[in-house]
Amino acid sequence: MSVIWVILGFILLVVGGEFLVRSSVALSFKLNLSKMVIGMTVVSFATSAPELLVSLNAALSGSPAIAINNVIGSNIANIGFVLGITALIGTIAVDRSFYTLNWPVMMLFKILLFYFLSNDNKLTAIEGGILFIGLIAFIVVLIKGAKSEDLDGDVDEGLSKVSYFKIFVWLSIGGVALYLGAKWLVDGAVEIAQSVGVSEAVISVTMIAIGTSVPELAASVIAVAKKEKAISLGNLIGSNIFNIGSVLGLTSIIKTIRVTDAMILSRDIFWMLMFAAVLLPLVFIPKRFQYNKLEGIILVGAYGAFIALVFLGS
Repeated sequence: MSVIWVILGFILLVVGGEFLVRSSVALSFKLNLSKMVIGMTVVSFATSAPELLVSLNAALSGSPAIAINNVIGSNIANIGFVLGITALIGTIAVDRSFYTLNWPVMMLFKILLFYFLSNDNKLTAIEGGILFIGLIAFIVVLIKGAKSEDLDGDVDEGLSKVSYFKIFVWLSIGGVALYLGAKWLVDGAVEIAQSVGVSEAVISVTMIAIGTSVPELAASVIAVAKKEKAISLGNLIGSNIFNIGSVLGLTSIIKTIRVTDAMILSRDIFWMLMFAAVLLPLVFIPKRFQYNKLEGIILVGAYGAFIALVFLGS
């Protein structure tokens, strides 16, 4: 039965990703915003919903290791697994805003999370509030600076005529499909992992993290297939920021999250920082301002090494 839930979860995630990309492109036309901004806000929020629900439920039910490792593992998976596979499928162009605003903000959030957790082994309501307010400020700056950007790239011009009501319906279908798909995928994966005797911490940083990152994978791959590559990259960077600012921020505001697994601060969080940091040099090597198959191989290979290390260490 676990395998059936996993398969059904994947199917729903693909369907949800399709509706999410279509609604996001249509919304970018309506609001005269760049697809990068839509990817970093609307799509990122929708694809980060599984992480929020999983982390909130874990913290409230007394499993803080799952709450923290889910976000850290998901941020690692978003770059190593999702961006890596997406880059293998198609070249992703990178614009100037990536290294002038988006990447620095993503690194700032990750460094802040590292500081807050390493300082006293917990994430308090005040620290969560700082992260969440920082997220709101970033969104405001992003939208204010994006009004004049062009809607570049190959797009389906017919989406410019879609009504707000239809956009809302598409977003709703996409969001529900992604939520159910992620839930079924995670439940099935956890059952399979538990049947072979894997610990809760390992499950959360691998199985659950990959499961809650599959919405990003579905949305990004579909975006690349539809040549909406700005949405693809924006979705991944935005999801990394949302995961920390929104998921851990809101969860810790409701209930203090304590570090109960030593490997979170001695191993996992450093892998998260490393994957984020390496994105900048990869933008310029070997070809400037793009991620292609070479970068994809590097990222997927590094992610494979991380997963192997986690399971060997368990």
